[in-house]
Amino acid sequence: MDLAALQHLLSAIPGVRVACVGDLMVDRFVYGDVSRVSPEAPIPVLARRRELVMLGAAGNVARNVAALGGHVCLVGLVGGDGEGHEALRLVSAEAGVEGFIVSDPDRPTTLKTRFVSGGQQLLRVDNEVATPAQGEVEDRLVRTIRDVAADVGLILLSDYGKGVVTPAVIAACRAAGARVIVDSKARSFARYGAVDIIKPNAAELAHATDMATDTDEEITAALAHALSLCEAQAILVTRSAKGISLAVRGEAVRHFPGVPKEVFDASGAGDTTLAALGLALAAKASMEDAVAFAMLASGVAVGKAGTAVVTPAELMEATLAAHMAPAEAKVATPLRMADEVARWKAKGLRVGFTNGCFDILHKGHVAYLDQARSWCDRLVVGVNDDASVKRLKGEGRPVNDLESRAIVLAGLGSVDLVVPFEEDTPMKLIEAVRPDVLVKGADYSEDQVVGAAQVRAWGGEVKLAQIVQGFSTTAAISRMQDKP
Repeated sequence: MDLAALQHLLSAIPGVRVACVGDLMVDRFVYGDVSRVSPEAPIPVLARRRELVMLGAAGNVARNVAALGGHVCLVGLVGGDGEGHEALRLVSAEAGVEGFIVSDPDRPTTLKTRFVSGGQQLLRVDNEVATPAQGEVEDRLVRTIRDVAADVGLILLSDYGKGVVTPAVIAACRAAGARVIVDSKARSFARYGAVDIIKPNAAELAHATDMATDTDEEITAALAHALSLCEAQAILVTRSAKGISLAVRGEAVRHFPGVPKEVFDASGAGDTTLAALGLALAAKASMEDAVAFAMLASGVAVGKAGTAVVTPAELMEATLAAHMAPAEAKVATPLRMADEVARWKAKGLRVGFTNGCFDILHKGHVAYLDQARSWCDRLVVGVNDDASVKRLKGEGRPVNDLESRAIVLAGLGSVDLVVPFEEDTPMKLIEAVRPDVLVKGADYSEDQVVGAAQVRAWGGEVKLAQIVQGFSTTAAISRMQDKP
């Protein structure tokens, strides 16, 4: 999706209302460090550091709709337990999400707890009852759907097989007169009847058809068979890095190739895809643009921790980065820097920070940055903007403007991120990064390094890198001025 098409779609989304119906969960992520094996059993011992709690499944679909600028009416089911109260609190805290939650005191709220270390899940513990809602509880779900569907043009049906999506609930969604898109974990797609789109992933399509789904040819055959087994108008299958394939009745299967992404956490990526696809279609986008929008959103989501949401600003930045050279993509805003650093730290990576004007890049700079990178896994470089360089160095400086300096720095293999700043010191960036190691040249003493006390206070280190004698920007300028 090009930038103009993305901007047009994002401008059409505010005010769009959709309904999200389905299994509501609470996702709990427990993060920690593993440094030893238990003496009681051959299992890792997790030293708990922090915990995140967020809405999952249908709740995560709703969160993504709201984060992208839409308004969503969320219909789900919780128990009368503590997790149910937590889910209600989380729903009420989400701007753009209007909760219509039915309570069933006889069943627990679905809770998934994941234990994570170094960016890897060690264990997931589920607390749930997957029996279908029935009786008075099912009746309340149906009545609620009828009420909320009256003023929406599209319903997102999130079926995780936990009991909310019963035949009566499906019938109520179909009878609402709105388009219906189903995210299905079910063995049989036939149970949904004549909905508009069913959206499985490749593994779910294989499960529903008993057919292979690895290649384009296998996907094409499986989609044709799946359409023959159900009444849906179309089936859209997500295929991770391979992209998306779409089968519409009476049309040839279309394959939309994906762009390989670094996957940090795939939890909830399908929810993001469903939300973006549905919201785009509700905003009157073409199917091609809706698919491109969904692929872009899910690509951003898998680079974030937990069942994450994506925002219009992140989609714009991802689109711009996709059209940049590799070096340009390393130049970041402080906001993007904070996101990248959070991802690195969640993976257990050691983050370093240094800063400077880097006006005329020379051998000494390269050696300095190489040494700084040797002390960490990822190196963030703060670079003064033109106005602050002039204040620090005087008239005639900088020789090279900010864009030139940032791009040259970003082209170095030792540098992972370049972040311009306008202040005379990088203290704001240091506080945002909270680096594990702060690096400055050995022409400073530790007590002269901005941020040194703060970094040591939170357990980080301060390192002084060796200076290569005979190389400096001032000397280079002097040599140029001396030439006839």
